[in-house]
Amino acid sequence: MGTSKDSRTGLLVALVVLAAGLAVAFLVGRFPVSLGDVFAVLWSKVSGSPSGVSIAVETVILNVRGPRVLAAFFVGAALSVAGAAFQGLFRNPLVSPDILGASSGAALGAVLGIYFSLGVFAIQGFAFLGGLAAVAAVYGIGSALRMRDPILVLVLAGVVIGALLGSGVGLIKYLADPYNQLPAITFWLLGSLAATSTSDLVSLVSLIATGTFVLLLLRHRMNVMSLPEEEARALGVSTGPMRIAIVAAATLVTSASVAAAGIIGWAGLVVPHIARSLTGPDFAKLLPVAALLGGSFLLFIDTIARTAASIEIPLGILTAFIGTPFFIWLLAGMQKNWS
Repeated sequence: MGTSKDSRTGLLVALVVLAAGLAVAFLVGRFPVSLGDVFAVLWSKVSGSPSGVSIAVETVILNVRGPRVLAAFFVGAALSVAGAAFQGLFRNPLVSPDILGASSGAALGAVLGIYFSLGVFAIQGFAFLGGLAAVAAVYGIGSALRMRDPILVLVLAGVVIGALLGSGVGLIKYLADPYNQLPAITFWLLGSLAATSTSDLVSLVSLIATGTFVLLLLRHRMNVMSLPEEEARALGVSTGPMRIAIVAAATLVTSASVAAAGIIGWAGLVVPHIARSLTGPDFAKLLPVAALLGGSFLLFIDTIARTAASIEIPLGILTAFIGTPFFIWLLAGMQKNWS
C-alpha cells in the first residue's frame, strides 16, 4: 500500500507542476493573454462556437504560443523518458542521452541534413541514425573495455564519442555557407523552439509518441533489465534483443527532439532523478511521471528563454545552468557511497 500511495503522490505532483507550467507558458509573454482567453479559444475549437476574443489574441494562442508550448512539452517529456530508460538499462545514474552521445550523434545527423538542404523527415531520419550509431559505439567501447569501474568507462566513452561527433559538427559548420547555413546551424545547435510551427508538430509528436509507447510496453521487462545480466536471463528475458529495442526506442525520441529543437542538455539527466525520488525505480510508475515532469521542466525553461531578456536565450544555455550543479551534486553523492 505504501508504494501505491507514493506512486499516486508522485503522479499528482507531476500533474500539478504540469498545470502550472502550461498556465505560465500560455499567459507569460510580450503579448498579454488571460487564462479566460486561453479557455475561450480552446473551447471554441472543441465546440465550434465563436471564441469571443480578438483575432490577434486567438492568433497568438493558436499559431504562436500553442505550437511552441506543445513542442516544449513533448521535447522535454521525450528527453526525460529517454534518460530514465538509459539510466535503468545501463544501471548507471550518470547516464543521459547527451552523456551517452545520443544527442551529439543526432545533432551530427541533423546538421548533415541541414547542410544538404533536406526535408524535415530526412533530417529526422539522419538524426535517428546518428543517435543510434553513437549509442552503439559508446556501448561497444564500454563492453570491450571490461575494467574495474564500468560506470566510469561508460561515461568516459560517451565523452570521447561526443567529442568526436562534435568535431564532425564543427567540420560541417566550417564547410557550410557562412551567410545562410552557418547561422541557421549555429543557432539551432544551441537549442530553440522559436521556429516551431503547427506543421512541425505532426512528425515530432508521432515519433515521440511511437518511441514512448514502445518503452511503456516494455516497462516490466525494463525492470528486469535493471538487474545484472545473469539474473535477467534467469528470469526469462532475452537481454540482447530487449536491449536493442530499448536503445532504439529511447534513441528515436531523443533524435526526434534534437531534430526539432537542437541540443538541449541535462533534461535527460536531472528530471529522471527527480521522478525516481517521487515514484521509486518501477518503470511502470517512473516513465509517466518522468514524462510529465520533463515536459513541465522544459515549459518553464522555454518561458524563461523567451521572456527573461530582450533577445531570446538559447535553451541549451539555460538547461546547462541548472544541470551542471546538479551533476556535481550527483557525483558528490556517489563519492560518498563509494568511500
